[in-house]
Amino acid sequence: MSVIYRNSMNAIGKFVPEGLQPLWKHPAGPQTIFFWAPVFKWGLVVAGLGDLRRPAEKISVSQSGALGITGLIWTRYSLVIIPRNWGLFSVNLFVAFTAIYQITRALRYQYQQAPLEDAKATSSAH
Repeated sequence: MSVIYRNSMNAIGKFVPEGLQPLWKHPAGPQTIFFWAPVFKWGLVVAGLGDLRRPAEKISVSQSGALGITGLIWTRYSLVIIPRNWGLFSVNLFVAFTAIYQITRALRYQYQQAPLEDAKATSSAH
């Protein structure tokens, strides 16, 4: 850790209220990447929630699947690392749930379209 960063955190720490000092000094607290990485990863959740308005036919099942699997893996990982990182756990759980919901929407749409495509093919053959 650089001297400038350490000195900055010590200076900021003096202004942190007494009640928040345990969080401030926690091994996965705001002075570490263990805190900030999950905070910024919430951007994926926000993007996923924004995609809920996307038409189901435009959802990429493979992309949503990759996000869902990654979310589940990192959700598990966040509970086995030391210190346990509850921020990482929660953000990855939301990433996984959002992706799984999108996959469900896309597959439901594809399932509903299959009979319509069959009917079109049958009517154009006659």
